[in-house]
Amino acid sequence: MIRLIFWIAIVFAALWLWRKIKPNAPRPAPQGGDQTLPMVRCAHCGVHLPKDRALSRDHQWFCSQGHLEQGPAARER
Repeated sequence: MIRLIFWIAIVFAALWLWRKIKPNAPRPAPQGGDQTLPMVRCAHCGVHLPKDRALSRDHQWFCSQGHLEQGPAARER
């Protein structure tokens, strides 16, 4: 039984050492990783969304037509 545990420990040590020494394979770059969109915050609810999907009024951004109509919310901070 002790021989079996010894050989299992040797195998695990060899695998650990092989992974430590083996050079890391380069990971492929994600598709479209350079295209980041500017984000804006809804003046009513505070949710962040891409600027191209937000609605603007008086230099403020809103996430939906309903929040645009309601206007900015009063902040208690």
